[in-house]
Amino acid sequence: MSIWQALNTPVDIYCERLDPSFWAEPLNALSNAAFPLVALLIWQMMRARGLISAMTAVLIGLCALIGLGSFLFHTFANRWSEWADTVPIWGFVGLYVYATLTTERGKSRRYKIIAATLISTATLAVLGLMATGETTDANATDPLNGTGQYAPALIALLVFAGASWRLHLPQTPWVLTAAATFLASLAFRTFDMAFCDSWPMGTHFMWHILNAAMIGFLLLARSVARPATSTR
Repeated sequence: MSIWQALNTPVDIYCERLDPSFWAEPLNALSNAAFPLVALLIWQMMRARGLISAMTAVLIGLCALIGLGSFLFHTFANRWSEWADTVPIWGFVGLYVYATLTTERGKSRRYKIIAATLISTATLAVLGLMATGETTDANATDPLNGTGQYAPALIALLVFAGASWRLHLPQTPWVLTAAATFLASLAFRTFDMAFCDSWPMGTHFMWHILNAAMIGFLLLARSVARPATSTR
């Protein structure tokens, strides 16, 4: 099989998709509009409060890019669009963790290098595992419907929420809300195929809407944690 053929291998793991056509998943595709909408809203809010920095701008840009990548995946539904969907998500996760660690622990150059190296290594490891173990068949017997790949992100968010609560940090309410929203979105993603008989359109579209909201909450948490005069 050539590389081009491999990249165009069809991916069918969602209830809504019944054929390989471009608009076979209209609800899954169009629900990705939530990401650029959230990105625009957060950008306007932060700019009005003087909270836009280079790091924040990149994170907001990744939020919008997640929506584009996911739209491509739920329309083209093949291997290359799967990567267009996956890479922005883990890019956001890795960069957000890095930004949080370096904000809370100071601006030591050595610390930033160590944090960036560890997070990059972990992110690449996750992407590597996904590349060798992802499901492309809707009839496969994965009980989690591929949701297990997001376990590292869930663990990181729960640790962040617990630490914020324990330390009484000002961003705690936003982080706890983000964690609860992510748990709900994971449930909708996991049970998508299970509801096909009773709900043919599936529940995966709620994964998009809730994840967009979750990212918004995390960006708001970052704005609360950082003073308006910061330039980092």
